[in-house]
Amino acid sequence: MGRLQKILIPLLGLVLAFWFYSARENFKPEMLKGKRVIVTGASTGIGEQIAYHLARMGSHILITARTEVVERCLELGAASARYVSGTMEDMAFAQHVVREAEASLGGLDMLILNHVGASYFGFFDGDVEHVRKLLEINFLSYVAMTTSALPMLKESEGSIVVVSSMAGKVGFPFTVPYSATKFALDGFFSSLRQEFTIQSINISITLCILGFIDTDRAVRAAGAVLRELPAPRDECALEILKGAALRRRELYYRYSSTRLPLLLRDCAAELLDYLVRSRYRLPGTPGTPSPAL
Repeated sequence: MGRLQKILIPLLGLVLAFWFYSARENFKPEMLKGKRVIVTGASTGIGEQIAYHLARMGSHILITARTEVVERCLELGAASARYVSGTMEDMAFAQHVVREAEASLGGLDMLILNHVGASYFGFFDGDVEHVRKLLEINFLSYVAMTTSALPMLKESEGSIVVVSSMAGKVGFPFTVPYSATKFALDGFFSSLRQEFTIQSINISITLCILGFIDTDRAVRAAGAVLRELPAPRDECALEILKGAALRRRELYYRYSSTRLPLLLRDCAAELLDYLVRSRYRLPGTPGTPSPAL
């Protein structure tokens, strides 16, 4: 009976999850028309594609990105588009971005936290200073921006969108510092969500759990090692915005390679660990200093 339960419980969870998501799938682009949105890490990859989708939907966008991305957003129909240049290693800059949104947009409806610091793909090399620096960029700057944005988000009853990873739900090899920062995001924002509920604060928090996406950085770091094809970043960006607009608790993309394996976490943890390791094609051992996912 115990073994049967281990099989039936994940299957039941799968059925309920598909029913839940299909029942709530009623996204319309008009939901984001005129919304005032910050997007960090929008120079390339997923963040850039998020900015372009928002532009097509007629949002007001403030991004941490290059001038060319802003120009493209305006061409695509953004209600307005501005950029702020700086580094998220500096907590003062993270807070400055939010103040700029208040000054230029007059408020904020959605905070999309997507930026990430450069790391390596390989065995943990014992560099504690690198872990500290990555925590500042990938975690503490998220906390700083959220804290600064809360007054505006409370007023608009807006949304916080946190772009995370499967590496923030399951221990992945070769991304130890990166994975640690993503686990930290889950703990902070999941706890903050609980406190919002207790205090009747109407701000949604959507944690985005992403698999292998075809960003230049991810493909360059792990494309030759992972036994799977990366998912398209433009589609990923659109799914993130759908989840945010629908105020979902968590967004999994792609669902089959993220949410489904997590059903094994509580009932078959060793099997999940094995499946994670089996994703990698390792003729030898991966080297160290290539950019992380």
